[in-house]
Amino acid sequence: MVAFHNRKERFACLVAHRRCGKTVAAINDLIRDALTIPRENVRVGYVAPTYRMAKQICWDYAKEFTRSIPGCKVNESELRIDFPNGARLRLFAAESGESMRGLYFDSVVMDEPADFPANVWPTIIRPTLADRSTPECPTRATFIGTPKGKNEFWDIYQHSKDDSDWYSAVHKASETNILPESELQDSLKIMGEDRYLQEFECSFEAAIAGAYYGTEMRRATEENRIATVPYDRSLGVITAWDLGVGDSTSIWFAQMIGAEVRLIDYYECSGVGLDHYANVLQEKNYVYESHILPHDVQVKELGTGKSRLETLDNLGIRPVEIAPKLNVDDGIQAVRSMLDRCWFDEKKCNRGIEALRQYQRDFDEKGRTWRGRPRHDWTSHGADAMRYLAVGYRPQQTSWGEPIRRNLRGIA
Repeated sequence: MVAFHNRKERFACLVAHRRCGKTVAAINDLIRDALTIPRENVRVGYVAPTYRMAKQICWDYAKEFTRSIPGCKVNESELRIDFPNGARLRLFAAESGESMRGLYFDSVVMDEPADFPANVWPTIIRPTLADRSTPECPTRATFIGTPKGKNEFWDIYQHSKDDSDWYSAVHKASETNILPESELQDSLKIMGEDRYLQEFECSFEAAIAGAYYGTEMRRATEENRIATVPYDRSLGVITAWDLGVGDSTSIWFAQMIGAEVRLIDYYECSGVGLDHYANVLQEKNYVYESHILPHDVQVKELGTGKSRLETLDNLGIRPVEIAPKLNVDDGIQAVRSMLDRCWFDEKKCNRGIEALRQYQRDFDEKGRTWRGRPRHDWTSHGADAMRYLAVGYRPQQTSWGEPIRRNLRGIA
């Protein structure tokens, strides 16, 4: 990690195997920045996907490595350390990204950014680095993690390799010699090749263990059904929504052509109102046939006395289909049946495609077995929206070969 600590670049992407020491390196980097950045009231932050992860992964390290610094004050309730020079180190959770609006960072570390809600880095954290940065002393951002397929972290890593303002490094267990060879071989036996390659050899290509749609999505790749899928202006667009409450909302944009399901677009965001999504649909300028919404969209909210269905209707999101309330297993099976008929636009649907590839069962660490329920993480939103498309599109309920209805009404 010496090269990482000695880097001059403003941004950094560190892809590292488990137990490599990336968190220790990142925390020490933040502590150094807190003590050496030549500005008043320096603020450095560590952001994990959840508050619980932030506390479990790095809080003890932060306290340990600042214990010998005279005058440091530890605030346990806020996971905050104040330095004698007025600087401050604090832990944050991406799941509560809105809490970082209005703050500023002189240096920030984002751990496992692939598990963050879609807009946390570009729309919440990135602006916190803007106002205090100067050419002589730029603010800094560091991304650290272990691969989990080709997702946001993959995109960040790919960008970091080609940008002179970025430091980029990959640390594989076979190259660092940090872990004994006997431990690696034993891990390989227990974990299996795919999980081992992902966790210890930093492979973005390895199959995701426990993935619900791994076989179907691999088949889509092999059959070149993840490609360029243009919008057919002679046909209507069906949208399928997963409406988040306090987290991401996801929307698939599909066109049905005979037995084919053409996924031409995908959108995901969090921390915004329903009017934001109405504007997005308007800006995309598609002609909409219908909008498939989850069954709980009809529940009235206590604050307003109105349901989200009523709000969407007032925003011009119509006509609407309400997806039937089926158990998750039945919905997953419906998606599996549909995926072999799906074509995906590789660029516009990138995040949704990765959500489907990586949507997986929850793993019981204690029992060392897969649970029957899905893991709730960033992949859930895109996967749930696809599930509503599979069970909610009415003509699909009878026969894929039947002509679809044509009611080409857009947003009012």
